[in-house]
Amino acid sequence: MKYVATFLVLLLSYLGLVGLVGSTEQFLQELVLGTVVSLVLTFILANYVNYTIDYKFPVRLLVFVFAYIPVFVWALILANFDVARRVLSPKIPLNPGFVKIKTDLEGDFAKLTLANSITLTPGTLSIDVDGNDIYVHTVDVKGKTPEENKKNISARFEKLLGVIFK
Repeated sequence: MKYVATFLVLLLSYLGLVGLVGSTEQFLQELVLGTVVSLVLTFILANYVNYTIDYKFPVRLLVFVFAYIPVFVWALILANFDVARRVLSPKIPLNPGFVKIKTDLEGDFAKLTLANSITLTPGTLSIDVDGNDIYVHTVDVKGKTPEENKKNISARFEKLLGVIFK
């Protein structure tokens, strides 16, 4: 099953990157090339990946696409406006610093997704993941306790990621 899942992920990624525009002949050429490349990479990479696709995958995918991505995009927009406001108004006080966020997520991929989501929102940068702790640099430390920092930085992401990766 791991080989099938790896092959499908690679093939769909390839087809998504090359696009599906053009003639039928071009599509068939891309499909054949993508299949060959995906098969070769599957046998190389399958020994290094550790994931499975189970019966809950479609539900998790729907939660990711229709719940997590909109929440992430909204957080991204708000963070962009906040950073732009700070750049254009230098009188706004900054309180830069490092905070430790304790996550309840299990699994390396879930923690990686959370750390990347934090990093992709302007004003924050995930520095390290150590066990269940994520160390984050932020341009404005708003919380005084670890719980407040978690609420301000990662709670909205972690709630949805907990549904997706459990």
